[in-house]
Amino acid sequence: MTTPKSAESPTGAPTLRVPVWVIIAIACTAQFVLVMNTTIVNVALPGIHEEFGLSVDGQQWVINGYLVTFGGFLLLASRAGDLFGQKRVFLTGLVIFTLAGLAGGLAQNSEWLLVARFVQGLGAAAMTPATISLIITSPMAAHHRTRALALWSAAASIGGAAGLVLGGVLTSALGWRYVLLINVPIGIVLFVVASISLLPAAAVSNWRRLDVPGAVTATLGVVALVYGLSAASSKGWGSANVIAALLAAVVLLTAFVVIETRTAAPLVPLSIFRHRPLTIANILFAGLGVTLTAVVYFLSLYEEQVLGYSAVRTGLSLVPMTVMTAIGAIASQRLVARFGPRLLLIVGSVVSAGGLAWLSRIPVHSDYAIYVLGPTLVAGAGMSLMFVPIVAAATIGIDHQHAGLASGLVNMSRQVGGAIGLALLVTVAATTATHTGLSAADGIVHGYRTVFVIIAAVSLVLTLVAALLPATPKPVPAQANPEQTNPQQSDPEQADPDRVAN
Repeated sequence: MTTPKSAESPTGAPTLRVPVWVIIAIACTAQFVLVMNTTIVNVALPGIHEEFGLSVDGQQWVINGYLVTFGGFLLLASRAGDLFGQKRVFLTGLVIFTLAGLAGGLAQNSEWLLVARFVQGLGAAAMTPATISLIITSPMAAHHRTRALALWSAAASIGGAAGLVLGGVLTSALGWRYVLLINVPIGIVLFVVASISLLPAAAVSNWRRLDVPGAVTATLGVVALVYGLSAASSKGWGSANVIAALLAAVVLLTAFVVIETRTAAPLVPLSIFRHRPLTIANILFAGLGVTLTAVVYFLSLYEEQVLGYSAVRTGLSLVPMTVMTAIGAIASQRLVARFGPRLLLIVGSVVSAGGLAWLSRIPVHSDYAIYVLGPTLVAGAGMSLMFVPIVAAATIGIDHQHAGLASGLVNMSRQVGGAIGLALLVTVAATTATHTGLSAADGIVHGYRTVFVIIAAVSLVLTLVAALLPATPKPVPAQANPEQTNPQQSDPEQADPDRVAN
């Protein structure tokens, strides 16, 4: 898996200037860091609350600020990478991401911190498309590429678990600020290595081909929607702020649809949603994003604020679920080839619903093994069976030209779905807790129970949605020689050299 270190091949076409494993390492490290930052802040929320006095609504914005801009600008970043070169967009995003981590770690008030998290999500959006493109476009044999993609997937799974543990360790040992500051040394090292290793970006293309208005209206519309949903718990559904935010969301999202129908180069050609499997896959991943985000968020608060766990213990307690999710995701790669995506999605959502229903029985004084470990392992096993099948369903019958868009859409759905769902569930939990007549701890737990019942119901609804997918034919058995599984990619010389590491 090595290539010459020269910048040009004998024919004059640019090729990799370093061994290909360096490119894979860059892609996997970046993916690890990006996913880590979706979980590392969870266990630090009580510390942030203690210093800045953030309300329950404000705490969820530390998570959602990152998710909203991450998902909202993901497709724009993908398009920008195609137009201006993956290296340029990746390095720009890495600088934004790293500086935002520094700003968040040095924040002097809650507003400063939240702005930093929004900006950090923007940087993450710019980096994400390149992490997979570096692997797909690098010249290597097909079976090496498959192995690299497996490592990339593993890096994402490990990043989620590492975020919980590292967040707990850093918060307990050094304080909550270091869950953000840890990104600075990582970002600097990654920037230096990527700058040296990746080939120069292609010449700048026409900015008019980049649908910035579409991305901005979509993202601001989601922000307004999330704010309106989250503010309802403290201000009431009839308050002027909530009504104004929800109306703004309707106006902005409507404007996004209008822009997409009229622009020459739309960010999301709306006609693509006529493809039923893709539409269903987006609904499924949005629902799965709600489940994943809510489970980690509410369990973190439950363990630290109700059970009195330390940040380290909280992080460690959630690791088994993320490990189960990683193992199941790897196993599902073979299962989906044998049984097709529909069956795995149905089974996965049913199993997940069972685990979440079990989780809804959490008491004020919990037995970890019975009320947290057991149900999260079951729910994690169910959710793990859904990742690969959703992506497979999204690309059923999609032509090569739109395959990247389809993949980007489902990833966007996961991030944005998680943000919107968390905002609504925080409102439900707060409203339920304050209208029970119970003690403070009992009321909080009652609110969390209600949340877990709702997301269990969401998983059951996903079962019905998955059943709408068309049955897929059994795949053709793989050829004995792995080098021939993809003739277009088995020979490194056949790869498009102009796109390699751009």
